[in-house]
Formats: sequence, structure tokens, C-alpha cells
Amino acid sequence: MDSLINAAARALATGDPLGALKRVALREDAPALALRGIAMAQLGDFDRAKTLLKSAARAFSRREAVARARCIVAEAEIALVSRDLTWPVKALDGARKALEAHGDHFNAAHARNLEARRLLLIGELDEAEQKLAGVDPALLPPPARAAHELVVAGIAIRRLQTKPARSALGRAGEAALHARIPALMAEVKSAALVMDAPAARLIAKDGQRLLLLDQVAALFASGALVVDACRNVVRSNGAIIALGSRPVLFALARVLAEVWPGDVSREVLIARAFRGKEADESHRARLRVEMGRLRAELKDIAEINATKDGFLLEPHDARDVAVITPPTEEVHADVLALLADGESWSSSALAIALGTSARTVQRALEELSGRSKVQSYGRGRALRWVTPSVPGFPTSLLLPGPLPGD
Repeated sequence: MDSLINAAARALATGDPLGALKRVALREDAPALALRGIAMAQLGDFDRAKTLLKSAARAFSRREAVARARCIVAEAEIALVSRDLTWPVKALDGARKALEAHGDHFNAAHARNLEARRLLLIGELDEAEQKLAGVDPALLPPPARAAHELVVAGIAIRRLQTKPARSALGRAGEAALHARIPALMAEVKSAALVMDAPAARLIAKDGQRLLLLDQVAALFASGALVVDACRNVVRSNGAIIALGSRPVLFALARVLAEVWPGDVSREVLIARAFRGKEADESHRARLRVEMGRLRAELKDIAEINATKDGFLLEPHDARDVAVITPPTEEVHADVLALLADGESWSSSALAIALGTSARTVQRALEELSGRSKVQSYGRGRALRWVTPSVPGFPTSLLLPGPLPGD
């Protein structure tokens, strides 16, 4: 490559896209097109960047397999940043294999990191960890090492492994400082904020208070019976009973846990679980049926006994009972949690990440938009959704993935 191409590449590596464009803005050869595409991506013009990178990939000859593969990796990164989760994953996997075969281990590692970041977004934590297992971060340059450690931290945070998460964030911060790229340092700093932000609200017999991630992890390890309104599960001593698809049962479990060690009247249970309906004989009959179902679900960790006025939760081994909720309880909190990363999402990408239908996500976005919780721009397939900053709104306990402790 000539001196201008080399200078432009060095500028991009240090986070100076304008400096790179000054050197190659008027050139149409394949290396210049690729560098211009990466520069436009760093400047946030993703559509133009994708066009340039596609042109560069076509301009490289078949003998230049490494260069073509690097263009595909760059396209994949743009797709990830722009939350285009429908981008062909097989193309990235093929590019990674081509780079490994030709000895370009740095860009192959970058491709692995992109695959892991995509898997992290959609909650496939085990698969993301497997992708990272083939990379030795010590051999990576500082920018790639920081990106690698951010993914490691993200996986640990989703699993509530707070000590490994803090260690990974510390290593990411050191690598970002060595890289001297302001945008990367800001990304690491933003990621670290979640460790010191309220992650949940605790409701227990001694009152309510906000919990950090470390405190949530400690609560789960304490042996208490916890009704987790972030994941819609009931957990005790390692046992986890998922009630996400049984909203009435979860509502009943939550009310029983909130007033433990006391009992709850039938009228209160009917009002909370059946959404404010006045209690009559049909509702009382339904309550008995639902309590029987809840009793069967919780039989390994607790009993539910009838009292004169209502029902009482009695855990088997747990010495305490608590409820945790998001610090700010919102309708469609899972959608808001994904949008809280500050990136713009399409409804189809949200549906992929949440594992639900696009129509369900569209209805949620329309409702949130009506309450000014989210905003949209663009039209048709280019329609994207963003959210204004919501102070104190959590993400880690609401993001998709395996249940903490799995």
C-alpha cells in the first residue's frame, strides 16, 4: 500500500476519521474505498459506510481474500452498532475463517469479538463465552483488548458475577487508556456505571430500599426466598421457578411475599391478581383454583396455606422472604432496557433480541411512543427507535438471557 493509505489506516486506528478522510476522500481504488467506509462509520454515517464497504469488497480481486474478508468484518461491525441483527451471520463466520487461514489473527479475533457481542445482545451467553474462548486477549492491541474485555464484563454482569465483571471492566479501562481513543474510553466509563447504579428495589418485611448489583447477587446467595419481578421467577437456595408465562400466579406469589410473614386477605389477592375486580363467588372460586396451581409450582420451596381471612406463604428452608422489582417499574420494561443502551433499534432487531414476535414489539413501541417514552425516526424499513435518557432506569436485570444463577 502507498503512503497515503498507510497514513489513513493509522489515523483510523487512533480514532481520527477526519484525518483519514483528508488522505483518501477523493480516491476510488479498493483500499481507499474500504478506509473511507470505516471513516464514515466512525463518524456515524452508517448508510454511506455500508455502501463504500460493499463497493470496496467488489473492487478487491478474488486473490485479495484477506482484504475482502476485512471489508465483511467491517460491514458486520456497522450492522452491530446500528442494531441490524438480521445481517447475515454466516458471512462474518466465513470472513473469520478466511482471516484465520491467511494468518491475520488480529482481524480474526476482532471478528470473533463481533460474533460474541451479537450473541450477548440477544442473550446467548454460553455461545458468546465460547466465541471468546478461542482468543488470548494478551495478544491483542489495546483497542481490541478493551472491546474483548467489555464483552467479558457484559456476560458477567448478565450472570450477576459482579467480581469478574469489575475485574474485566478494570482491564478494559487500562486497555482503553493505552489505546488513547476518547470514544473507547467513554464507552468503558459508561459500561462501568452500571456497577454503581441501582439495579433493583428490595421489598421486605423491614421496608424498601434500592440495591446495587453486588447486593442483588448477595441476596440471591443468602438463601432467602426471593420473588424476582425483574425476571418473573421465584428462587430459593438455588431453585428457580419461572412464572413469566403465568402472570396471575406470579402476581399472587408477589403479593404473598410482600406481606410475609403475615397472611393476605382474599379480597386483596383478587384485586391484585385479577386487576381490581370486585370479589364475588366466581372470583373466589377462581382464586382457589389459581392458588392450587401456585401451590403445585412452589411445592419444592414453600407451602401456601389457607387462613381464616386469606392465604399465607410458608417457605421450607428460607429464613427470610423478599421481593425485588426494577427501581422504576415500567410497562414494557424489557423493551426500554434494550433501548437504554443509547443506540437506535429497529422493531425487528428488538423482536430478535427479546425472542418475541415483531408485532408484539410494534405494539409495545406504539404504546411507549404514546407516553413519550420512546421516539422514532425514518420510514419503512429504515424506521428506528430510540429512548430519551431515563435517570436510574436499570438494564442488567431486564436484558434477555439465561436466568441469573443458571
